[in-house]
Amino acid sequence: MWRILKQIAKHGIRSEAPPQSSAALRVESEHIQHELLDILGQALSIRQVDAGSCNGCELEINALNNPYYNIEGLGIKFVASPRHADMLLVTGPVSRHMELALRRTYEATPDPKLVVAVGDCGCKGGIFGDSYASCGRVANVIPVDVAVAGCPPAPFEILRGILTAVRRCRATPTNNLGAG
Repeated sequence: MWRILKQIAKHGIRSEAPPQSSAALRVESEHIQHELLDILGQALSIRQVDAGSCNGCELEINALNNPYYNIEGLGIKFVASPRHADMLLVTGPVSRHMELALRRTYEATPDPKLVVAVGDCGCKGGIFGDSYASCGRVANVIPVDVAVAGCPPAPFEILRGILTAVRRCRATPTNNLGAG
């Protein structure tokens, strides 16, 4: 313990510098907010599902809720029940134990439902792939609208994936998302 305290006293606490405030990010965020409200006419409700990940993607998703990204200020909120969700945000390779739970969550989500697979594991199965313990990528279990690659992807990339899914839903003539 003393050795650690001496090291801190000598070198200081080493951590990453906070991200610099970006005017471009603010403009992009305002654009996203206006586009979401234009497409949906309401807030977007997301149910996040961890299907067996290492929690790296969850840390980046949680970062979306901090004041820097302020996803709730954009009209996007996370909900506890799939029955209240417009979109599923799924992370990790789907473990065999989570396969049925993921299918039930998908079925409980009202139509039209959107699914975004987050991270290399969710998109391609990652290092786990298909095995006796893993179903692999999310698309092997439920239909996926957008895949956001990265290990883990940056919060802004996740936000872009969410917006891409909403844009594709608007472009589909048979959808009625936001027509509530």
